[in-house]
Amino acid sequence: MRRSVPWLARILHGRGIWPAAPAILYLLVFMVAPLATLLAFGFVSIERGRIVEGTWTLEPLIKALGDPLVWRLMWRSFWVAVASSLLTLVLAYPVAYIFAEARGIWRTLILVAIVSPLLTSALVRAYAWLVILGGRRGIVNQTLLSLGLIEQPLRILNTDWAVLIGMTQIHLPFMILPLLAVLAERDRRLEEASLNLGAGLTGTFFRVTVPITMPAIVAGLALVFAVSYTNFIVPQLLGGGNYSTLAVQVYEQTVVVLDWTRGAVLATLLLSTCFACVFAIVGIGGVLTRWTAPR
Repeated sequence: MRRSVPWLARILHGRGIWPAAPAILYLLVFMVAPLATLLAFGFVSIERGRIVEGTWTLEPLIKALGDPLVWRLMWRSFWVAVASSLLTLVLAYPVAYIFAEARGIWRTLILVAIVSPLLTSALVRAYAWLVILGGRRGIVNQTLLSLGLIEQPLRILNTDWAVLIGMTQIHLPFMILPLLAVLAERDRRLEEASLNLGAGLTGTFFRVTVPITMPAIVAGLALVFAVSYTNFIVPQLLGGGNYSTLAVQVYEQTVVVLDWTRGAVLATLLLSTCFACVFAIVGIGGVLTRWTAPR
């Protein structure tokens, strides 16, 4: 029998990366190529929607790096992403733990409650927070005023708190899903052994349960940080017109001002710093979960 070509045999038998070839090709054509084109706009001059030939330069990037406003926006984007990531972790862990301990219909109801917000656009949820956190007529202020807990309406909208609340609620499912996948399938015999050896419930939780879920915690933190760091809808709506982040500046420079060169430079800084922070989170997580690696 004639021997088949090795690469053809791998395709026919579904070996290697060949089954993923269509998805890889799709990403290269519809994501990588447009993104590379956009980032390249930051190193050329664009006039009237056309690239001026022979204007390849690093001056826009150098100018952006020397702008104190860019660094302030980058810092604001960073700390908002960090704060929202930590808040989602604190809120998500109890939900995932309850899901892991629940049985029957309760587990299904909890899963539906977790996934159902993802069926609604983040823009719609951000507008819902406008109604909740609005001025005197906002639901929060109306409730507090009617109960006599406050005398004057609280200023929540157009503040850092409003942005953090919106970010946390919108990105909470991205933290819960990795945690509940690990907690639901964890080896409970390890916890039983810890309790039998004299450790209390608190000690068992922090010394056994939390380390087991550390890979999920790292994955959730990296995911929530990335989507929070690059989010522009929530800061723009809940932060108000004077509240800006690096992602908001990318949108305004590209879509509103039509300065594609500066918008592309800011997008380059946004993506590069986002990748650096995510790699740092994954690297720290790898050190913390080194004990799980096979020897």
